[in-house]
Amino acid sequence: MSDIMKFLIIGCGSIGRRHAKNLKELGEEVIGTDIVPDNRKWIEENLGIKTFEELKDALSKEKPDAALVCTPPHLHVLIAKQALAAKAHVFIEKPISHDGKGVDALLKFAAKRKKIIAVGYNLRFHKGIAKLKELVDSGAIGRVVSARILFGQYLPLWRPTQDYRKSYTASKSMGGGIILDDSHEIDYARWLMGEVVEVGCIAAKVSNLEVETEDTADMTLKFKSGSIAQIHMDFVRQDYARNCELIGEKGTIKWDYTKAVIEIYRAETKQTETIDVKCEPNEMYVEEMKQFIECIKTNGKPLVDGDEGKKSLAVALAAKKSPEKGKIIHV
Repeated sequence: MSDIMKFLIIGCGSIGRRHAKNLKELGEEVIGTDIVPDNRKWIEENLGIKTFEELKDALSKEKPDAALVCTPPHLHVLIAKQALAAKAHVFIEKPISHDGKGVDALLKFAAKRKKIIAVGYNLRFHKGIAKLKELVDSGAIGRVVSARILFGQYLPLWRPTQDYRKSYTASKSMGGGIILDDSHEIDYARWLMGEVVEVGCIAAKVSNLEVETEDTADMTLKFKSGSIAQIHMDFVRQDYARNCELIGEKGTIKWDYTKAVIEIYRAETKQTETIDVKCEPNEMYVEEMKQFIECIKTNGKPLVDGDEGKKSLAVALAAKKSPEKGKIIHV
């Protein structure tokens, strides 16, 4: 395989543009495809990237080494399968699917084709979350028995150049809603605490945002270990907030995204240590792509492979099902 690979960006909206720019800066060849003319025009004019209107033309004419699926979630499985059929490795933005249908078949198809699937849970590549993982695994606070996790950001500020009402995030059928769109928090909770066995959730549209989906959710996860996590997420909060508190048998760890710090309280010393985890927002996306590239070249296993993406989706779908059924859902 050549040192320089060809990457196809499928869906040239905000996240597709970010990945395209990062891949170019990493020295890779990048092409794009999008059915929306304005998206193709932007990426052509601003990044100098060749684009195609039709996916089939991009795949057949350019024969990319890898494809990044950056479309609305309801199209992820269908498009990923087309890319795999064209002998491309595949990176799928989160969630891997909007409803779970076809995911098992997709993963089997990738294995048969001997191609890699990675899923875009970029928070695992954030310095703060990576440090939390290191501390938890090293036993810094003993066994983690519970966690409180929070994320909130006003939806119209997520993608300032796009009318949120026209985005997939606002659409139920396209896989929108806070639970799927912010399944990052579910994913890193799993990474830190293990597999989830039960999910209870209250979720609803409680604001005046013009969306078809839930804009606020509070969920409780029970893990195989017996530990419990509470996760709050919303589209409503005007001041961006993202943080996590881990309570262990020997201490407590707190992480705050905006303050870029981790605080560790150790019961043994009764002292609190502060660790700086400053991270430019784009760094985690760059690290995510670096690992994807390395996995392709070495046939390695991505930190978030297809199976990991499937497991995080299962928890998210259980969280969506819980308020509909009015009961705890077993995963």
